[in-house]
Amino acid sequence: MDNDTSAITVDIYDQTYRLRGNDRAYVERLAALVDTKMRAVAAYGRTADSLRVAVLAALNIADELLQLQQKYEAAASPDAAEALRTRAHSLTGLLDEVLGGERKAG
Repeated sequence: MDNDTSAITVDIYDQTYRLRGNDRAYVERLAALVDTKMRAVAAYGRTADSLRVAVLAALNIADELLQLQQKYEAAASPDAAEALRTRAHSLTGLLDEVLGGERKAG
């Protein structure tokens, strides 16, 4: 495995950072996300303190992450999988009825 990483320069909230990573586009995308969140927090709030803006943006991103994790865990649960199988079976039965009726009528 190649551990060679290259320096990537990004701007986040009017500050320049030199980061290391293997995937320039991914690192730039992450930086853009953080920059966007920080600007949204700054526009919504009344603080000019960049550290406070960064912490509030981090809390916002963490909230989004936890909500997505909860949705994923709910969707990946055995109960959700069983409900999807039941619904798929039911829809297959309905489709068979409709197609069977069309074949008889045609």
